[in-house]
Amino acid sequence: MSQLVECVPNFSEGNNKEIIEAISQAVAQTPGCVLLDVDAGPSTNRTVYTFVGRPEDVVEGALNAARTAFQLIDMSRHKGEHPRMGALDVCPFIPVRAVTMEECVLCAQAFGQRLAGELGVPVYLYGEAARTASRRTLPAIRAGEYEALPEKLKQAEWTPDFGPSTFVPSWGATVTGARKFLVAFNINLLSTKEQAHRIALNIREQGRGKDQPGLLKKVQAIGWYLEEMNLAQVSTNLLDFEVTALHTVYEEICREAQELNLPVVGSQLVGLVPLKALLDAAAFYCAKEKLFILEEEHRIRLVVNRLGLDSLTPFNPKERIIEYLVPDHESKQSLVDKPLGAFIQEVGARSAAPGGGSVAAASAAMGAALASMAGLMTYGRRQFEHLDATMRRLIPPFHTALAELTALVDKDARAFEGYLEAMKMPKGTPEERDRRTAALQEGLRCAVGVPLSLAEKVASLWPALQELAQHGNLACRSDMQVAAKALEMGVFGAYFNVLINLKDITDQQFKEQVSRRISSLLQDAQAQAALVLNRLEARQE
Repeated sequence: MSQLVECVPNFSEGNNKEIIEAISQAVAQTPGCVLLDVDAGPSTNRTVYTFVGRPEDVVEGALNAARTAFQLIDMSRHKGEHPRMGALDVCPFIPVRAVTMEECVLCAQAFGQRLAGELGVPVYLYGEAARTASRRTLPAIRAGEYEALPEKLKQAEWTPDFGPSTFVPSWGATVTGARKFLVAFNINLLSTKEQAHRIALNIREQGRGKDQPGLLKKVQAIGWYLEEMNLAQVSTNLLDFEVTALHTVYEEICREAQELNLPVVGSQLVGLVPLKALLDAAAFYCAKEKLFILEEEHRIRLVVNRLGLDSLTPFNPKERIIEYLVPDHESKQSLVDKPLGAFIQEVGARSAAPGGGSVAAASAAMGAALASMAGLMTYGRRQFEHLDATMRRLIPPFHTALAELTALVDKDARAFEGYLEAMKMPKGTPEERDRRTAALQEGLRCAVGVPLSLAEKVASLWPALQELAQHGNLACRSDMQVAAKALEMGVFGAYFNVLINLKDITDQQFKEQVSRRISSLLQDAQAQAALVLNRLEARQE
C-alpha cells in the first residue's frame, strides 16, 4: 500500500488572489504532490492549503510553497482575525496511509531544517515533533503573535529549533510539526465578536486559565467576526475528533448560545474532514431522533443539514471528505471495482488469485445483500407496518456485513502475498533461514485468518436471518432462500481455504484450535441454512 502524508500549511494571506494562486501552483507543480483543497478567508486573511503525497514529496511541496510565499508576503503589513506569527504560520504533517507518526516527525524536522537554512528564518517544532513540553501546543508558541516576536526572540527559552534568533520583519516565524488529523470547525452566530469569544472561552479545553478549565477536551476555540459574512463565529480546532466529536462541539455551542439568547445559523468546515467524523455525527443524530438511515450518502446529507454545513458555501462531500479524494491508488486493481463480467473472467484466468476464497467472500456478500434487500422490501410498507421496529433491528447487521464481506474479496486475493514474498527471501545462512521460516509461517497465518474471519462474520448473521425468515415479506421468499444458501456457500468455501493453508503451519496447538473452530462454523452454517429453508417453506402465503 502506497505511503501517504497530508500537509496542511497555513499562509498569512487570504485576500490577494494572485498570491494565493501562486502558492497553489508551487504545490501543484511539485512532482508527487496532489493539491486537494485551498480555503481562503478574507477576514482571517489566511489561506489553508491541503495536499498529499509520499513523505519526501510533501516536504518538497511545502518548501516550494514557502519559497513562493517568501517572495510575495510581507508580514509587516498583515492584519487579520486569525492568530498568526509568520507568513507561513504553521505547517503540520499528518499520517494518512501506511505512515507512522514518527515518519511525520521526520518530515517536520527535515522541512524545518531546510526552511531555516534556505531562507534564514526562525522555525519552531510543535505537536509530536516538539522537543520540549512548553512547545507542544501551537497557542503556547504563538502567544503574543507576530507583534511579540522581536522581544520574544531575544529570550533564551524562545531560541528557535532551527534558524537564527533574529527577527525577520517580512516573514516572522514558522511553526512546523506532526499531529493527528485536526478538524477546523466554525459555528456561525448572529452576535458580536465578544459574545462569540465568551462562548469560545467556556467550551475550549483551556477555558479561562488553570482555575477555570473549559468544557470540551482536545478543543481549541476563539471568537471572531467575519465582515464579509456579517456574522460572528466560534472558531474551533478539534485536536482529536474521537475524543470530542463534531456534533458534541456543535450541540454544546448551541446550548451556550441559547443561554445568551443568540441564534446559531449553521456552521463551516475549513479544509478537509475525515469520513468517520461525519459518520459519527450521523450516528448521533440517528439515535437522538430515532431515524433509520442506512446509506452512507444519506447519512452525510443528514449531517450537512443538522450542522448547517452549507450555510455559507455549498458543501460537496466529494470535494471535502479526505477518503473520497484520496483513494488507495491500488484500488484501481480492486476486484470489487471491476464489472461483474470482468471479475468472473479474472476468476477463470490461469492464475492462483482470485480463487475460491474470493468467490466464497463474494457469495457471502451476495447473501448478506439479499437478506438486506428482503428486509427493506418489508420495512416501510403499510401492510407490514407492525414489523417496522423489527426490521429496523434486523436490516443493519446485513447492511454492515455486505460491505465487510465485499472487502474480503480483495483481502483474500492478497492474503497469500506475504507467503509468496517470504518464499523469495534469502536462505544462505542459518539466520536467513530462520527469518524466512518465520515469515512463511506468518504468511500462512494471514492466509488462514481471512477465510476464518469470513466464516465468523457469517456466523453472526444467522440469528437475524432466522428472524427475517419468520417475519419477512413472503414476496421475497426465494431471495431469502438464496441468501441462506449463499451464506452457507461462503462458509463452505472458507472451510476449505482454511484447511489448505493450515496444513503447512507448524504450530500444532494453533492448527488444532483453528481446525476445530472452522469445522464448528461449517456445521453450524449447514444447520442454520437448513433451518431457514424449512421456516420459509412452512410459511403460508
